[in-house]
Amino acid sequence: MTEGKTTWKFSSTFWSANIIELFERAAYYGCFIFLTVYLTNRIGFTDKETGVITGVFSFLLYLMPTFTGTLADRIGFRKALCAAFLLLAFGYALLGLVPAKLTAVIALLFIISGAAIVKPVVSGTVAKCSDELNRARAFSLFYWAVNIGAFAGKSVVDPIRQAFAGAGDSGLLAALKTLIGNPTGLGWELQFVNLYSSCMALTAFLLTFFFYREVAPAAGTAGAPKKTVRELARGMAKAVTNWRFACLIVITGFFWAIQGQLYATMPKYLFRMVGLASKPGWVANVNPFVVVLCVIPITHMVRNSRSVNSIAVSFLIIPFSAFAVTLAPLLGTQEVSLGFTTMNPVILMMMIGIAFQGLAECFLSPKYLEFASKQAPPGETGLYMGYAHLNSAFGWLFGFILSGILLDKWCPDPAKLPPDLTEAARAAVYAHAHYIWYVFTGIGILGFLLLMVFRAVTDAIDRKQAQGRLLK
Repeated sequence: MTEGKTTWKFSSTFWSANIIELFERAAYYGCFIFLTVYLTNRIGFTDKETGVITGVFSFLLYLMPTFTGTLADRIGFRKALCAAFLLLAFGYALLGLVPAKLTAVIALLFIISGAAIVKPVVSGTVAKCSDELNRARAFSLFYWAVNIGAFAGKSVVDPIRQAFAGAGDSGLLAALKTLIGNPTGLGWELQFVNLYSSCMALTAFLLTFFFYREVAPAAGTAGAPKKTVRELARGMAKAVTNWRFACLIVITGFFWAIQGQLYATMPKYLFRMVGLASKPGWVANVNPFVVVLCVIPITHMVRNSRSVNSIAVSFLIIPFSAFAVTLAPLLGTQEVSLGFTTMNPVILMMMIGIAFQGLAECFLSPKYLEFASKQAPPGETGLYMGYAHLNSAFGWLFGFILSGILLDKWCPDPAKLPPDLTEAARAAVYAHAHYIWYVFTGIGILGFLLLMVFRAVTDAIDRKQAQGRLLK
């Protein structure tokens, strides 16, 4: 790392952490893009139950880094990462091999435990391997790697799903189907998606074991003794009582409630409104594609901007990601010609909405992570980077539970409909499915208004403090 001037050159530890993160994200998003479908169609939970389970899953996944970040600071990042990837590999394998309600919940707890360790360790490595001048650049590269992993994971899972769904009942496939109870209908082939995720997590473990090196102490903290539990507890209390940080966590949670619909609502929405031939994984890939393409130039563009201003731009954009989907009924039910291809109007508007979502993320995430890292006292980087993910914890808990309720109301599971329902009556059931996206548009607008209040209040306080210092 070069101090005192801007650079894109970082240590080998920085790059190994980002490559490891790429594989971890490929595993996570490969499983997560179809998790709500898997829990409903294969495991047997209702839409509302699935919303609660995935909401609590997401909440714990992003809450636990507040504690695992502390653990990682104490035992060392390398040991923490190795343990995390073993937990993840086992959790994904269990989810895929034993599709039962209790086993699924246990498997999700293993996945939560592993992923919650990875988050603060990798982001903490990025922070420790960069100085304040280059922190935003480092996090833009980190976010770039995250989205390459997400893109790769979601690109693979649709072919896996369709390969097993379309294969015949002979040879190895027949044996596999017999082994898992001769399942039928949407969902059984997703067991193999979860096994793919297990393989990716195991690969990340091997990369960590052979290539990741412990992070050197940050500048100014070399030789500092490890903190006691009491000292760490005081550090946690300090983070919670940092009211600006806490307010921004809550406000940006509105953003992630909308972003979470990429996984909470979109896969089921496409299967129910378009059909099983739709490819939610590929549609979702619009998000990481836009982020990979735009995050570095946008980060460079806003490098001298205040974090709150960059976040405000993201909140101006994010309501359009949900609102775009509400416009699909205006295009009718026929395929829309784009000149080089045709596309279902629901898929077209969903992709446009997801593109807005990816663009909004480019303005939000690197600057938000930069803001969080600057709140951390020396030696507590892992702790504060863990707290940085609380916005996703609250946002996804709220967003996933709300998704289950809205799906049940306006876009219900076809299995719940009477089998003798006429086509006209069935169409009437789904006539207002797009109302779901009006709700999330309103959530985005509310988040923007709250952010404007936050900026006005903090600016007024800063001006008053500056005037007080001048008068002294």
